[in-house]
Amino acid sequence: MQIGHNAYSDRAIWRIATPMMLSGVSVPLLGFVDTAVMGHLGDAYWMGAVAAGATIFTVLFMGMNFLRMGTTGLAAQALGAGKAGLARTVLAQSSIIALAISVLLILLQVPLLNISLQLIAAPPDVEIATREYFSIRIWAAPATLINYALVGWFLGMQNARTPLAIILLTNSLNITLDLLLVPVSGWQIAGVAWASVIAEYAGTALAIVLLQRELAEHKGRINLRELCQLSRYRRLFSINANLFFRTITLMLILAFITAQGARYGALVLAANAVLLNLQLLLSYALDGLAHAAEALSGKAFGSHDRTALRWVVKRCLYWSVFIAAIFCGVYALLGEAIVGVITNIHEVRLTAAEYLPWIIISPLISVWCFLYDGIFVGLTRSREMLIVMAGSALLVFLPVWYLSTNLGNNGLWLAFTCFMAARGMGMHLCAKRILAVAEVR
Repeated sequence: MQIGHNAYSDRAIWRIATPMMLSGVSVPLLGFVDTAVMGHLGDAYWMGAVAAGATIFTVLFMGMNFLRMGTTGLAAQALGAGKAGLARTVLAQSSIIALAISVLLILLQVPLLNISLQLIAAPPDVEIATREYFSIRIWAAPATLINYALVGWFLGMQNARTPLAIILLTNSLNITLDLLLVPVSGWQIAGVAWASVIAEYAGTALAIVLLQRELAEHKGRINLRELCQLSRYRRLFSINANLFFRTITLMLILAFITAQGARYGALVLAANAVLLNLQLLLSYALDGLAHAAEALSGKAFGSHDRTALRWVVKRCLYWSVFIAAIFCGVYALLGEAIVGVITNIHEVRLTAAEYLPWIIISPLISVWCFLYDGIFVGLTRSREMLIVMAGSALLVFLPVWYLSTNLGNNGLWLAFTCFMAARGMGMHLCAKRILAVAEVR
């Protein structure tokens, strides 16, 4: 079989990876505009309120990203098995779960906000503005979580152009409304919040319109009985629970880095924030190939095609390492210049430059866990993802940090680097075992 010329070719990989990379670029751009419009209101507490509010929703919504990942793997496997009805049922189940969680978030908004503000310990003026922001943006929860499920389903059906359209519309409309509602209409922080709400629902509306065309290409019927029986959600709940706790573990590691950086002083805290942005940029780029790995490995697994599955793993790894090597070169040659674009504070730039070597080597160390995340999502092996993530955090990150505290911030970055390496190595070993015993014919 000439795999290079079929549905699992390099062209098929990039047909999914490219749109997802492009859509990822709009995410940090949106954050920049949110901060910029608040930064021109004359008082610093507006920026602090948006930062605090955005952090709360990042934690809430990123923790729910399992809705996208779990849906992608199951939909891709259903497509590979030629079961269009099952693929429709997966979408319906994921959408029901998304709506149920969003209703729960809205009902619990007061205690969630109070707990979040206690953890952030924001000044009184920032807290007041943050409460206003939160009370408006929480109503975007149904649209945001439904979008996770829809984007995951489209990816599972090997369609990356529709997620690109959804994400670009959502973020571009959000940016436009930011500029209209804040500087022009003078809505201040309420304008930023309403911009997010309106944009999320616009994205959902577009997704539903485009969904009709996708469903027309994959004829089948939803199993209504499965939608009404809780036992039928068991596999989806199991996958999603593992992904949820896996994501929470990663977020705790990043929060720990921020908290420890603060202990080393304001300059180190700010420098670490800049360097984590560079790590985030890397993850957005490599996530495009991880999305391709999710969709194609899931399809190959669902169709019981061992040869195609191994080919997808091999080619996605090749292209991921290629992109990671480019990032290493760019960060080595232009890293300090990129830091200068992010901040014009001289002391922060000097401090970030001191720890920049950790980010220069990060791409070739981080690439493995990013890519294997995608493959494991496609194979719906979320349990292994959780085990490797938790093991790397407890057995590598924390011990390395503890033993290297005398190195200060360098010890913190050493621990993070070892953590990413351990994740990649652990997932590689798990992948070899899974691929060796996979029951595909």
